[in-house]
Amino acid sequence: MLDDARHHGVEIEFVDRGHATSLEEAAQNLGIEPREIVKTLVAKTKVTQTAREHSYILVLIRGDQQVDWAKLRRVAGVKKASMAAPDEGFHATGYRPGTITPFGSFGEGNVRWPVFADESIADRICMGAGEPGLNLFVGAAELFDAFGVVTADIAK
Repeated sequence: MLDDARHHGVEIEFVDRGHATSLEEAAQNLGIEPREIVKTLVAKTKVTQTAREHSYILVLIRGDQQVDWAKLRRVAGVKKASMAAPDEGFHATGYRPGTITPFGSFGEGNVRWPVFADESIADRICMGAGEPGLNLFVGAAELFDAFGVVTADIAK
């Protein structure tokens, strides 16, 4: 993950936050507000309703928000989008739920999935760092530039 950040010229800071059973508890352990934690979700997508094959996208959403799936489908240009099952998310990224990050996140054949973020995400953010109990801080603008993140209103 650190190599991927360096490759993209992005500075990240790792923080050991300790054990947490919820996003709110993680925020409390870190001394920040839940809205400052950005969840990285894996969405399973299909270009048409009847398509047999699917793909994945990564979705960045603030900790105090939920994804508006209809808005995300429009922005991503897909007909179906839903949360991937935990095992699918692991298969697509190599990370378990709660630890997923765009850094070092690859699917089979080193596929890097497109990343979509809610437009309200800004400044310095906190997100999963690939391991339980660990978070990273990064500048949102740096992250978005490095990964070609598409920003739009995708929250409800």
